[in-house]
Amino acid sequence: MFSEIRAVFSRRYLLQNTAMEVFMANRTSVMFNFPDQATVKKVVYSLPRVGVGTSYGLPQARRISMATPRQLFKSSNMTQRWQRREISNFEYLMFLNTITGRTYNDLNQYPVFPWVLTNYDSEELDLTLPGNFRDLSKPIGALNPKRAAFYADHYETWEDDQAPPCHYNSHYSTAASTLHWLVRIEPFTTFLFGTNNDKFDHPDRTFSAIARSWRNCQRDTSDVKELIPEFYYLPEMFVNSNGYHLGMREDRTMVYDVDLPAWAKKPEDLVRINRMALESEFVSCQLHQWIDLIFGYKQRGPEAVRALNVFHYLTYENSVKLDSITDPLLREATEAQIQSIGQTPSQLLIEPHPPRSSAMHLSPLMFKDQMQQDVIMVLKFPSNSPVTHVAANTLPHLTIPAVVTVTCSRVFAVNRWHNTVGLRGAPGYSLEQAHHLPIEMDSLVANNTGSNKRQITDLVDQSIQITTHCFVVTADNRYILVCGFWDKSFRVYSSETGKLTQIVFGHWDVVTCLARSESYIGGDCYIVSGSRDATLLLWYWSGRHHIIGDNPNNSDYPAPRAVLTGHDQEVVCVAVCAELGLVISGAKEGPCLVHTITGDLLRALEGPEYYQCPRLISVSSEGHCIIYYERGRFCNFSINGKLLAQMEVNDSTRAILLSSDGHNLVTGGDNGVVEVWQACDFKQLYVYPGCDAGVRAMDLSHDQRTLITGMASGSIVAFNIDFNRWHYEHQNRY
Repeated sequence: MFSEIRAVFSRRYLLQNTAMEVFMANRTSVMFNFPDQATVKKVVYSLPRVGVGTSYGLPQARRISMATPRQLFKSSNMTQRWQRREISNFEYLMFLNTITGRTYNDLNQYPVFPWVLTNYDSEELDLTLPGNFRDLSKPIGALNPKRAAFYADHYETWEDDQAPPCHYNSHYSTAASTLHWLVRIEPFTTFLFGTNNDKFDHPDRTFSAIARSWRNCQRDTSDVKELIPEFYYLPEMFVNSNGYHLGMREDRTMVYDVDLPAWAKKPEDLVRINRMALESEFVSCQLHQWIDLIFGYKQRGPEAVRALNVFHYLTYENSVKLDSITDPLLREATEAQIQSIGQTPSQLLIEPHPPRSSAMHLSPLMFKDQMQQDVIMVLKFPSNSPVTHVAANTLPHLTIPAVVTVTCSRVFAVNRWHNTVGLRGAPGYSLEQAHHLPIEMDSLVANNTGSNKRQITDLVDQSIQITTHCFVVTADNRYILVCGFWDKSFRVYSSETGKLTQIVFGHWDVVTCLARSESYIGGDCYIVSGSRDATLLLWYWSGRHHIIGDNPNNSDYPAPRAVLTGHDQEVVCVAVCAELGLVISGAKEGPCLVHTITGDLLRALEGPEYYQCPRLISVSSEGHCIIYYERGRFCNFSINGKLLAQMEVNDSTRAILLSSDGHNLVTGGDNGVVEVWQACDFKQLYVYPGCDAGVRAMDLSHDQRTLITGMASGSIVAFNIDFNRWHYEHQNRY
């Protein structure tokens, strides 16, 4: 459907500008190759005007879809965002790969990621030791001085008149190297069979151990492979889950899984530690030099020669015009050669790439020894009704940055947010300066004057327990969605006037829970409703029209985007992630199910024995899912269904949330204690001083520096929080 198209990129195929890639709302993409560039333009101008999507700060125009990689790079805001540390190293590398034409849809142009670690042998890996990290200013081929001399000599003594000299006969990214890394997962296993007479490669050449692969690309003169992004997020690539017989070793045992470094007990550890290394200070402060080699000014010309970074001429764009080759046999041979020797990404820069700003420079407060006080403020609302929902939509560009709260008696408040983080801990700063408090109580609630504008009076079904799941606040703070009504609807209210603006029907029984995804630019997002009818419905919230559905003329009967089935009893909790295109839901007595946003059931997440009744779900865009079950039990699952960790606590937990990077979990419950945990293994990081009432709900400000909790006593508490202080680099180095 045209309405499902989210981004359109022009692409190269076999070094020719004749292809196009279309990205869809369901997180899939398709690549097309056309006869010529004129056809590409014709097609782009026939498709919806979406540009390259909304992620890179570029206008959604067709000319943007036709722009060159260099133009996209120059006009985008991503480099500045990376320098300011608003996006991670991983995200920035994905951006560079995407705009230079690297794609998951062409094995010859698969995304390229760097090796960053050099130590795969020791029992423990210390990520604070520079010696464990690779020098990113040199290409793989130049890291070992002996081998560097060999390649330099290869270039100097070049004798082929038919081709310009190069350092390497192979490339750091080829279809063969991509299949080499991904041999254990489909569809790559099948692709490899197709290129290798329906059998695996010789065991000695099969990817069998990380340490061995690293050694090979340091010593073997025909191996200069870099990595692929999967090394940083996909533990499944190291496990032979297909049960294939991958040849024999000397000791006659079968080669099944990849041998891990001694410091990684399981593939999940390897991926997590790889990712930590990629985001480390050592990598952050020299990543721009690797970018210079792969995408930048050292990619070709005299700088490439100096850097030992020249590859076969047929790997570079504009090196050959296939249409000018009239001899069909020669053309076929040239295409075959391009297919096999790899392709260099488009060149983005002809000057050095700017470095990343230092973490110290950006948030000096994080490195102060004196810890700020834990509690910033407490706001007590006039009523004693428990605060059962908190939504902190505090982005400065909003018309009303606010913390929206809803109580059990369905009185809501739009409490203005004042961004004071920069002032906290500044000289002469004292809490008596009331205007420096981050949250200002909604005056209509404080003075009890306009309570009719703040009370949702519509009757909720008697049997419904009012929990945080009964409400959703839109990202602009302007609308509150409420469920639990006897007529099986959920409803939309204006937070300004308290008036009902839309009633949404679709379920066959009472709606028991609601969730919303992160928002796209313009405020569009997914809303999921779960019901006693054992189904979930996926809806689309239009930021432009402020309604469920796309059509303001038919807001009475919007149609759900998908129906999610598979539960056999009441749905009690749900989370939705647009980035991953997934919905995770829990039924009253289990299990938890994972669906795609198009409605396909992918799998059930099965907890251990006694982990039966899911109550809270939080999912990170990295694909980790934390589920809280009744009686203090927690599980961490990978989105592919693997149980990674479990724990039991002595509290009835009522609210959980993950930090934006998914590394930290915050929990609160009836004991009135807020705790911070490391999400991957549930190691406890911090316990805040106990409050005199139970925690019922919580949310984080947009900058992840303030935690706001809703309390059973009818107040909210704002805590100082700084996830950086529990980061290993901060503890070891500052």
